[in-house]
Amino acid sequence: MDEIMDKATVNTEKGKKYLKPFIFTALIIIVDQVSKAFISIKWPSYGVIKDVFNNGFLLIYHVRNKAVAFSLGENIPEGLFKQFLFVIVPIFVLAFLVWYYIKSDEFSKLQRWAIAGIIGGGLGNIIDRIFRKEGVVDFISVKLYGLFGMERWPTFNMADSSVVICCLLLLATMIKPEKETLKENLNE
Repeated sequence: MDEIMDKATVNTEKGKKYLKPFIFTALIIIVDQVSKAFISIKWPSYGVIKDVFNNGFLLIYHVRNKAVAFSLGENIPEGLFKQFLFVIVPIFVLAFLVWYYIKSDEFSKLQRWAIAGIIGGGLGNIIDRIFRKEGVVDFISVKLYGLFGMERWPTFNMADSSVVICCLLLLATMIKPEKETLKENLNE
């Protein structure tokens, strides 16, 4: 009986450890969708809404993106193939990521939170692709002053930010392991 209780306690603790980051996923989806709804309702026409610092560096700029990151796939004609490519495939990728996240014990705590952020950002944009016929709402425009050969970074949203920041964080923790992961590996 004690062995069963111990296993139940371990599974409950493991469940909390794995499920807690999904609060971050939900928070990202909420912030993303609320910000997009605010932009869409408050400023329904496209174009510059506000120059935040009055110097052109940061613009709130309402645009719609019917493609994926950096407007890739913009020229693909509307239809089932585009719907499959931009909605169904990302749903399968995110579902695989969730499955791998739950099945794997390889990830550190920070990596789990980063993955949860990637999932939240991905779902935020998929929601737009399904429910916003005009396309994904993008509204943040940053001036690059010619860096990377671009005057401005492609306009983005909160979901995009979450995916990029969390991917970079995940990559950084894979390249340079966290101290707690190193300690665990040394103690084995």
